[in-house]
Amino acid sequence: MSESQYQWSRKSLDELVDFYYSEIRPAMRDDDHDPDHGRPSYEWLADHGFSGLSYALQEHHDLTVKEFFVEEVGLGDHTPRDSDHDSGYDWSVQNDETVTAIKKYLSTQRDRGELAESTVKSRRSRLAEYTRIYEQLHGAVSLTRTLDDIEERPTENDRCMAVFDVLKDRLSTDQSRLKYLGDVQQFYDYQVRFQGAKYNPLDGANDQFRWEIDNPDNKTVDADGMRAIYEAAESIDEKLLLLALGAWGLRPNEVASLTVDQFVLGDDEDNRIVFEQRKNGPGEVAVLFGVDVLKQRIVDLDDPGWDGYLFPSDRSTTGHITPQTVTNRFKQLAETADVTVEGVTPTAKMGRRFWYTTYNEAVKQMMEGLKGIAADQGSSSTEIVSQNYLSEAEKRRYRRESMQDELKAVFGTY
Repeated sequence: MSESQYQWSRKSLDELVDFYYSEIRPAMRDDDHDPDHGRPSYEWLADHGFSGLSYALQEHHDLTVKEFFVEEVGLGDHTPRDSDHDSGYDWSVQNDETVTAIKKYLSTQRDRGELAESTVKSRRSRLAEYTRIYEQLHGAVSLTRTLDDIEERPTENDRCMAVFDVLKDRLSTDQSRLKYLGDVQQFYDYQVRFQGAKYNPLDGANDQFRWEIDNPDNKTVDADGMRAIYEAAESIDEKLLLLALGAWGLRPNEVASLTVDQFVLGDDEDNRIVFEQRKNGPGEVAVLFGVDVLKQRIVDLDDPGWDGYLFPSDRSTTGHITPQTVTNRFKQLAETADVTVEGVTPTAKMGRRFWYTTYNEAVKQMMEGLKGIAADQGSSSTEIVSQNYLSEAEKRRYRRESMQDELKAVFGTY
């Protein structure tokens, strides 16, 4: 079929998503490119007769090609031409154990987190710079050498904070400082979650420096607005869609393709959603609220012909609704509830951001709850209590309890 026969401008966004599955995806496989490991490049689309897609997305749907494949289709944000040239990278780091640990972490982020190669390289650069300063201050020792000894935690906290005292002066903006801090914290989080480390030496460092980024465009639905939208939901599938965005923090494409097999539900309240591949972050998401709605949705859908999707669609070649449909349904409920954000009907992404603002509030509530413990320990700082007196498991439990209380206040009575 020629480029002109595709009639790009006449296709709705849902039809373009369907076109990806019916035409573009098979062509990618024929070209020995696994579509589950990244999006097609602009050059590849043009070479294979799909160049009109870019114009249609920009002119009729206000999307770039990258946004379409990542946010609407749900592919990873790297292309067939991305590659890792780590072997030629100049680390200028003396300790081989540290370099090996960072490489292993970055490899996991690249493969499981589906990060773009440019993102991986940026993280590598910041981790290497952090390590070089660490070695200058403390010697060419491994970053992970003390992480299995909880008694070393206060001393290692001080070592790591000393590195950021240097970076604070070298970097000119809070945004740059926070990028370094976030990347290094995630590296240590990986050691705790997957490598047997007993603590993250930079846990809580944000509160020590109090760096901030002013981002007025990061709009979100507030608690009152989300409560009103949830009240407007009449069906179980509508309630589940809102919970997936606002109570679980899922992206619209993740909501659209949710399957029953992704859920791990048990009596220990450690309920979670498992993702084999995700754009960012860990492969599991905690389900702290809404299990009753989820179970009712499963009962409603359960029949011999059900393929497991929680939001199925007979019209879609994928078998489930599209991310745009998730946004459309969210906006319809917001309009029904007469909820706006700065005068505009909120989108599904704004509903998802509610989860983040709620989580931040829950953490604040948790820290407030530690004041009694701090007083008993003769400390004026709840942060010291969090770092030195609570295990990772205890902090996780407190955060979960605080978050559950926040979510119940919004979603719990309807």
